[in-house]
Amino acid sequence: MEKACKGWEILNADDFRDINPGDRILMGPGPSDVPARTLQAIAAPCIGHLDPYFLAIMNEAQQLLRYLFQTENELTIPVSGTGSAGMETCFVNLVEPGDEVAVCINGVFGTRMADIVTRIGGKLIRIDAEWGTTIDPEALRQAIKDRNPKVVAVVHAETSTGACQPLEELARISHDAGALFLVDAVTSLAGMPVAIDDMKIDAVYSGTQKCISGPPGLSPVSFGPAAVKALERRKSPVVSWYLDLSMVRDYWGSERKYHHTAPINMIYGLREGLRLIAEEGLEQRFERHRLNHRALVAGLEAMGLAMLVPESIRLPMLNAVRIPDGVEDINVRKVLLNQYGIEIGGGLGQFAGRVWRIGIMGQSCRRRNVFLLLAALETILKTEGYHVQPGALDAATAVYDQVC
Repeated sequence: MEKACKGWEILNADDFRDINPGDRILMGPGPSDVPARTLQAIAAPCIGHLDPYFLAIMNEAQQLLRYLFQTENELTIPVSGTGSAGMETCFVNLVEPGDEVAVCINGVFGTRMADIVTRIGGKLIRIDAEWGTTIDPEALRQAIKDRNPKVVAVVHAETSTGACQPLEELARISHDAGALFLVDAVTSLAGMPVAIDDMKIDAVYSGTQKCISGPPGLSPVSFGPAAVKALERRKSPVVSWYLDLSMVRDYWGSERKYHHTAPINMIYGLREGLRLIAEEGLEQRFERHRLNHRALVAGLEAMGLAMLVPESIRLPMLNAVRIPDGVEDINVRKVLLNQYGIEIGGGLGQFAGRVWRIGIMGQSCRRRNVFLLLAALETILKTEGYHVQPGALDAATAVYDQVC
């Protein structure tokens, strides 16, 4: 009697093709294009996570991260996980059951912070603002009046709307209330100033796949002295063993105590990406993002399209554009990807189907990409029956000519 074969037993390795996604220009909300030097660094030989050579690379990555964050914070490391892991790292290390936590919510990622607070037993204080706007400092002041928040958390660059939150006044209000000030800088870091010492930020997290232009998989975090003190004074264990910075910092510190196997090749890539940032210079990099943002917006508006948020609070690296009536969101994005190799993002939450999210981050933040997207989008919108006003490329060119 013949034995019946299970599906996994008759698998043919030849049925699986080589990985080759083809050329893409990544102009969505992340990831962004990864420079060739970063990819080459990732391809370097894998070695042990306690190898002396790798320990030296770790030191360099920390030094470069402090440069990018503009901080003296000793506890500045890349968490082994994406930006969401960095978010959880900050909350699980700083918040204990019963602690009051004020979360400012003006988009999708503020709601995620609030969700984490309730999951780990914190007492949530919500400060809500209309999506596409910023948090009013007075709203925060009133929300925590006569309360005792341990942490006040806010998103610097709300990726779901393209709104940039001013931080300085919120930091003052938080500290006056005796709270730690925690900032989500996933989208803003390396595309605009995130000077955490000068901005009086106690704890911050980011991601490698946005303006740093690395693959997703690491989350830079930094804890200042007050946040470290709060970690050391905890009365209960950190609820996540993997993200417990009281142990992880011993691996990244001078003791080099084993905690988990670090993603060695990803840290190679982070170190190279940060080296590229240092070579360019922070202010030059920030100005590049501002310039290409202004050119892109000029072209979009010349086309007759409208931005979601007012100019005064727009992010330079994430541009939310209102989809015109009668234009099919998914169809436009499919044609952009399939015919032009350009990826942009759709809306999230209440803006799903209502906005496009166009990223110009890190390596993707280039004059060439601005012109390619404007030209492709103009062509596609015409086929969708939208009356495109002329002059998009001329409007973008005029912005660039102003700085030549």
